[in-house]
Amino acid sequence: MIRKTLNSFLSNRPSVQERLALGKAIRQKTSRRALGEFQVQCNRLNAVSILNRQAETRNGELVPIRHARMAQNPFAFFRGGAAIMAQDLGPLPSASIPVQLCGDMHVSNFGFFSTTERRLVFGINDFDETLPGNFDWDLKRLAASAMVAAESLGQDSTYGEQVIRVMSRAYRDHMRQYAHTPFVELVRSFIDTDSLKAVENTASVAARAFIRKKIAKAKLNTNIGVIGKLTTVINNQRCFIDNPPLLTHHVKSYKGAVVVDVLDDALKTYERSLPSDRRHLLSRYRLVDYARKVVGVGSVGVGCWVMYLEGLDESDPLFLQWKVAQRSVLAPYFPDSQFRTQGERVVYGQRLIQGAPDLFLGYGKTRVNDFYIRQLRDMKGGIAIGTGKGDIGVETFPDYAKLFGWALANAHARSGDPAVLAGYCGDGEQLDDALVRFARAYNTQNQSDYDTFLRAIRSGTLRCATQDF
Repeated sequence: MIRKTLNSFLSNRPSVQERLALGKAIRQKTSRRALGEFQVQCNRLNAVSILNRQAETRNGELVPIRHARMAQNPFAFFRGGAAIMAQDLGPLPSASIPVQLCGDMHVSNFGFFSTTERRLVFGINDFDETLPGNFDWDLKRLAASAMVAAESLGQDSTYGEQVIRVMSRAYRDHMRQYAHTPFVELVRSFIDTDSLKAVENTASVAARAFIRKKIAKAKLNTNIGVIGKLTTVINNQRCFIDNPPLLTHHVKSYKGAVVVDVLDDALKTYERSLPSDRRHLLSRYRLVDYARKVVGVGSVGVGCWVMYLEGLDESDPLFLQWKVAQRSVLAPYFPDSQFRTQGERVVYGQRLIQGAPDLFLGYGKTRVNDFYIRQLRDMKGGIAIGTGKGDIGVETFPDYAKLFGWALANAHARSGDPAVLAGYCGDGEQLDDALVRFARAYNTQNQSDYDTFLRAIRSGTLRCATQDF
């Protein structure tokens, strides 16, 4: 065994130039132009059938809320339709260059988060669908989301094309840099606040102000910072503030099991997934309260609870989020049998992509489900594209697009071979052109699916909440 291991380390490794050449050679099998192809398959399941199928594994009481959130506009529908797009990507030409895919890559799945060393960084922040697969799946979904989001902002396809080209160029440029980055340095490579200063220098005044505001807000979004927003004191004990059905104590059972028993099982198996020093740290906290929480757009209806723990006293709070991990929407198209549980899959992907994620990130399995746990709030700051206060709007979207492309390149370089990826992508605009063509075509398909979705709601085929959630 020792000799076998030594031999693997002593064997020759391809040089950077050889790996760049390998990436370029892959174009012979799947050209960059081919990545722009899109056509609907004759046996395609329609969007309503896929959503109904997903609803069978979710809390039926909450599914109408999911549909209400998706019904807001075509971009909201796109966000909740990862399974719909996965079906469409499956038959298309794809470059066989493996990375750890986000799996649900879109322009609102980025944000700020804290590393284990309390370093504020920018990157991908949703990993429920993560799975190893071909890198272009993430790029295609990201490009399509930009075109859909641009239209939701009231812009035309020319504006959307501009955003996509900025993202794709940033992806290619940073991938070329990562191809020559020593592997240990690559692991330490983050888009931190110092790195963002370089982006600010070329950004608009509005974008610079927006970035600074988001950084300041993320730094305040800590366990201490949110205790007054999420909790209150009743009978001398701090507890979550009920806001049913979005946050409630009133759910006592889950899939036929008592919730408190499920959480007890969860915490026991979760502890075993943590390194020994984190287990020791967690043992110093006691569970004070828990409640069911509704999160996201595509995730609505998937089991999710938040837990409030205390260390020394109220001045030492810890908020954890326990979330059910279901099979990835990519699993029909890429192998997932290498993971013992779906929670392990999510945590593996997040650790690989983020490099130094949440201090309390872990996973486990109970009698009724697989799950993962992370901190609810720890210098986290999400990004939203829209017209609301605090959203990325028309003026700032192109500048943020550089960050989106950079962050995706960072994730793919960490998990894949950056030299092979750089060799395939090349220095020219062929990849950018293909992504624009694909995004234009898929935007049309998304609009058609959205219209079908709305008709199903109006006809009563799909249940939709009438209250604004």
